[in-house]
Amino acid sequence: MALTLKEVIAQLKSLGNEKVFAHNKKFGAGDNQFGVKLGDIRKVAAKIKNDDKLAFALWETGNIDAQLLAILVINPNNLSNDKLDKMVRSANFSHVADWLNSYIVRNHPDKETLRQLWMKDKDPWAARAGWSLTSERISKSSEGLDLPALLDRIESGMGKAEAPEQWTMNFCLAGIGIHFPNLRKRAVAIGEKLGVFRDYPVSKGCTSPFAPIWINEMVRRNNTK
Repeated sequence: MALTLKEVIAQLKSLGNEKVFAHNKKFGAGDNQFGVKLGDIRKVAAKIKNDDKLAFALWETGNIDAQLLAILVINPNNLSNDKLDKMVRSANFSHVADWLNSYIVRNHPDKETLRQLWMKDKDPWAARAGWSLTSERISKSSEGLDLPALLDRIESGMGKAEAPEQWTMNFCLAGIGIHFPNLRKRAVAIGEKLGVFRDYPVSKGCTSPFAPIWINEMVRRNNTK
C-alpha cells in the first residue's frame, strides 16, 4: 500500500537530527527542514521505490528533506522539460540542486536540449544545472563543444558569477585542464588569475576545489596509475 504525503512527512520528521539541521542551515538551507541524515533519506526511499505522484507532492512542500527524498523516488523519463526546468529553478539549496542534477537532470532523455538553454540562462540555479551538464560532457563526450570559447566565458564571467553558478563553472574549468593537455596551461592560468576558491576550507586528505591545485593533483594521480 502506497504511503501518503502526510505519512512520509511524519517519518522524515521523526528522523530529524539537530546537528544535521544546524549544518544544513549554516550552508543556506533555512528552517524548512528536519535535518535528516542522507543515509536515512535513502532508507525511506528504498521503501517507497518509484512514486512520481508522491515525489511531486514532496517537492512542492519546499522542505529540504522532502525534496531530497523526492529526487530518489521520481522517474526522470516521466518528467517533461517544463516540469524539470521548474524543479531546477526552485532547488535553492546546493545539496538539493546537486542531487537533482546528479540523479534526475543527468538521466533525463532531453538533457542536451536543456543544457543548451540553461547555459544561456541568467537564473543562477538553472545556470548551475547547465554548467553541471557541460562538465559531464567535458569528461565523457566533448565532441561538438567549443572548449576555448568555454574558457573565454569562464575567464570573463566566473569571478563575478553568483555562487550557485560559480561552483559548476569551476568544475568545467578544472575538467578542461584535467582532460585536455593542450588547454591545461591556460586553464591553470585562468584559475590563478581569478583566484576563485583559492582559500576554500578543505578537510585533511581532500583535494582543494581551487582549479590549479585540483588540475595538477588529478594529472599527477593519472600519471602515477
